[in-house]
Amino acid sequence: MRLNDWQLALEGYLLGADAQPNTALQASLVGSPTLSVEQGLTIYHHAYRARLLGVMLEDFPAVHYWLGDEEFALLVQAYLDAHPSRDFSLRWFGERFADFIHQQLSPQQSAPLVELARLEWAFTLAFDALPGAPLTVPQMASLAVEEWPTLQVQLLPCVQQLRLEYNSLALWQAAKAEGDFPPSSRLAQPMLCLLWRHELISRYRSVADDEACALLGMCVTGWNFAQLCEQLAEHGEQAPAKAAGWLKQWLSEGLLQRVQAQPE
Repeated sequence: MRLNDWQLALEGYLLGADAQPNTALQASLVGSPTLSVEQGLTIYHHAYRARLLGVMLEDFPAVHYWLGDEEFALLVQAYLDAHPSRDFSLRWFGERFADFIHQQLSPQQSAPLVELARLEWAFTLAFDALPGAPLTVPQMASLAVEEWPTLQVQLLPCVQQLRLEYNSLALWQAAKAEGDFPPSSRLAQPMLCLLWRHELISRYRSVADDEACALLGMCVTGWNFAQLCEQLAEHGEQAPAKAAGWLKQWLSEGLLQRVQAQPE
């Protein structure tokens, strides 16, 4: 057996669900007096899957807390069979997990669990994202008066947005505290949750609708500061102060970077 063929055979064995190695692969190896080829390969097979299970336990502790050891392990093994790890980094192994849960269960069963998995994956994305160039409160305070109307900002790469329809934050908090796990329930009204990394600490908070509209208006729609004030016209003369207050809060939290003007 050529080396390339042997490597592919070993890869196929490790990625397969069957721990029993085929005859050709066994014949290509030599055992020892204390460990047969079949035993050694089986140990390797189990160790590989145990390592991936460990990765998923780290990335989705709340989903594990909800399902329990046995059910979570079965779900991860089914996920591994459907989506074998193809990246050199285990960092991306759980990328499709939420979608897989959605496909495996009925919508009514899967919806709150899928949302919880998306919440946990958003924490991972936020923590591993590129730093960007955070705009600070002192930098904002130093802007010339004529720069304010055209000021544009965008979310830093680490900021993740998730629209929550269930009490996923409460479930995640209970799992993190290893406390009593509350029953899953639908929120009275969906809410936007922001997750980000600030000074190497994962942070999160829910955002009220009016603030969410303002934040996404600037960072997604592309409003500048003057347009934000126009959108807050219902506040009358207080609109600029309201806009500046939100902007200061977002900067203090480490959410924003400035959009640089394109050269003409």
